[in-house]
Amino acid sequence: MIKHLKSLAAVAVAGTVAGPLASMVVAKPLTYELPEETSVFKPGPGIESAENNCAACHSADYITTQPPHMGRPFWEAEVHKMISAYHAPIDDTDAKAIVDYLAATY
Repeated sequence: MIKHLKSLAAVAVAGTVAGPLASMVVAKPLTYELPEETSVFKPGPGIESAENNCAACHSADYITTQPPHMGRPFWEAEVHKMISAYHAPIDDTDAKAIVDYLAATY
């Protein structure tokens, strides 16, 4: 009787663990088409640093939709946020060039 209860307990545990896994369905990959770009980086000194670093994560739309003429402190804060909060791998030289570019251009 004890042996039978141990077997039932083992089956119950296995069913509890394997049951949900057995019912899982493997999803097919989702494919979608990205929309056309609606904005580009404005020409200016430092554009290469912005294109190479900023565009790795987001389009130029993110920059062009920011309030205009916010000045250097605004753009310093934005670039710092991208590095500290979003872990953008931007080195100090490029960060300065990006801030200079954004402050002068936007």
